Amino acid sequence: MPHRKPSSDEQLAGLLFAVVLIDPDQRIAEVNHAAEDMLGRSSKRLCGQLLTDIIDLDQVGLAEKLSVRDAPLVARGIQLKLGGYDRQINFTASSVLGNAGWRVLTLSDAGRDDMRSDVDASSALKAPAILAHEIKNPLSAIRGAGQLIARKLDENDRRLTSMIADEVDRIARLIDRMQELGSSSVEPVKPVNLHESIRSAMASVRAAAGDRAELIEEFDPSLPAVAGHRDTLEQVLINLLSNAVDACAGSDERRIIVRTRFVSGLAANVGLAGQSVRLPIEVAVCDTGPGLDPELGDHVFEPFVTTKKNGQGLGLALVKKLIGDMGGRVTHKRDTAKGQTQFRLHLSLAE
Repeated sequence: MPHRKPSSDEQLAGLLFAVVLIDPDQRIAEVNHAAEDMLGRSSKRLCGQLLTDIIDLDQVGLAEKLSVRDAPLVARGIQLKLGGYDRQINFTASSVLGNAGWRVLTLSDAGRDDMRSDVDASSALKAPAILAHEIKNPLSAIRGAGQLIARKLDENDRRLTSMIADEVDRIARLIDRMQELGSSSVEPVKPVNLHESIRSAMASVRAAAGDRAELIEEFDPSLPAVAGHRDTLEQVLINLLSNAVDACAGSDERRIIVRTRFVSGLAANVGLAGQSVRLPIEVAVCDTGPGLDPELGDHVFEPFVTTKKNGQGLGLALVKKLIGDMGGRVTHKRDTAKGQTQFRLHLSLAE
């Protein structure tokens, strides 16, 4: 029996990116569901409105280019305020064949490209993880041999074998983290009380940080459970909070704010199936440190990229991997107006 071909409306409704149809006067004529989510308004409230009243294209220099009738337009990685939320967006405008002045606009989250690369990045890390497994066995032998030698040395020379043991342990810890990055096993997600996990992570970091930084809660208490793994989420938050404490070390105002909120419409293309996943729950870790080197840009989540003198460059790569395993995503932003560095986790709702 032949399959029924989905209608045009059904195809539009299933798209991950926002689609907006505008008439020759640049009034919105039709939107799909993703556009409703991204713009934070229903189709009923959007249709008939001037596009420029909904999206401020002047701020990125697109308004004048869009006014050139029927000219194609492509802009990638532009910053727009949509639905009350600052986003990095890929934007296109295409003319409608045979209908002068009518345009179809598409808006998609530029960060989605990072999600698509996660599978490739994970595969690339499997080789170092396998190598790490092979290295751990001789490391154990070296440590054991050092302990045996220590028994035959006098007190003055034992410090050398202690140094061997310490270095072996350091390398072993590094290898453990490499293996975590290369792991392909993913646990099924479960409902997690977000604020319980955050408070547990904050308590651990407070105990270690002492008076080096002040940790502040700005929670939305109405948020429901998220889909994830409690231990994994706590580990991610401990990594981000510990980094924030270190970042504040040289600042006069050493404050770290952990903020939670509901953000309508954020979606990401995740997994091999490419299914659409809503990520409306945001956890932001904001510190008052000087921020990362701007030249690092989007490379901050890559393995072995670090600005710390003795850093291994695996912490943020592990954060990205663990959040990706839960179907979420992590982004980094420097808010120069507020003097804050922000790491934002975006998570899905528990079913």
